[in-house]
Amino acid sequence: MNLDTSQTVFVGPYLTKEARERFDEDYNLFNVGVMALPIDLPGFAFRRARHGVARLVRTLGECARASKARMLAGGEPECLVDYWMRETVREIDEAKAAGLPRPAHTDDEELGGLLFDFLFAAQDASTSSLCWAVSALDAHPDVLARVRAEVAPLWSPESGEPITAEKIAEMKYTKAVAREVVRHRPPATLVPHVAMEDFQLTDWYTIPKGTVVLPSVYESSFQGFPDADAFDPERFFSEARREDVVYRRNFLAFGAGPHQCVGQRYALNYLVIFMALFVSVVDFRRDRTEGCDVPLYAPTIVPRDGCTVYLKPRCARFPSF
Repeated sequence: MNLDTSQTVFVGPYLTKEARERFDEDYNLFNVGVMALPIDLPGFAFRRARHGVARLVRTLGECARASKARMLAGGEPECLVDYWMRETVREIDEAKAAGLPRPAHTDDEELGGLLFDFLFAAQDASTSSLCWAVSALDAHPDVLARVRAEVAPLWSPESGEPITAEKIAEMKYTKAVAREVVRHRPPATLVPHVAMEDFQLTDWYTIPKGTVVLPSVYESSFQGFPDADAFDPERFFSEARREDVVYRRNFLAFGAGPHQCVGQRYALNYLVIFMALFVSVVDFRRDRTEGCDVPLYAPTIVPRDGCTVYLKPRCARFPSF
């Protein structure tokens, strides 16, 4: 479901049904290969993943080429790549008119590789957060009840209307739940960096230039915050507590500074929309077993059991189970 959403948001009108099916298969090969030993020989998961990624990049490059042509013809943007290619076409035209070389990073295959990077960041991290959100709502009936109470007067599946940006803005408690989900279970637990120069970390230790550093985003999320092990959306909702401000330096699920994740708003809004839809459309019960919520690396963290739930429709109109 999430992969279909990501495909639609990024390159929606440029993927046929057959291309989406092949995309799903290749993306699964990639995910399996990421967790496998890097043995680049026939029959090994790493080799299958490498070939799968090559096909994905080519497919996304074709999407970029089709988007360029459509934007050049004056088409209206329908997905993220359209907005990107509209600016790219403008830069190419301006360079050509000025007699300058073609701008860097505008080749179709290179754009396909960049799109794949963005898709990977959006896809796996969001899948992780969706699973943990369902798990948290099931484990905290009081939180689930407050989310439903907030969403109900703003949107109903029976209305047939979309959840607009204006409605999302009013879902303040649901937004706090989304932030607590990514704090309590940050999808990317380690974010590798390379020290570009000697960096004084503490009074007594300096990281040498060239050192690979793997800061733990997961551990940071449990430092500073009061009762950090507890799932408590109120920490981001209460005006008196405002822990998102007080402990901002520990809230690193999206990074910080100039390298902060460009998809932060997309990820949080997506999570809010998902929860609003999910709690409105279905009643659900988690199939809880011993150790089901132990994090499993795949490659972002997900519940060990894959977050298995039983669903029952809450509304007659949509969807059908």
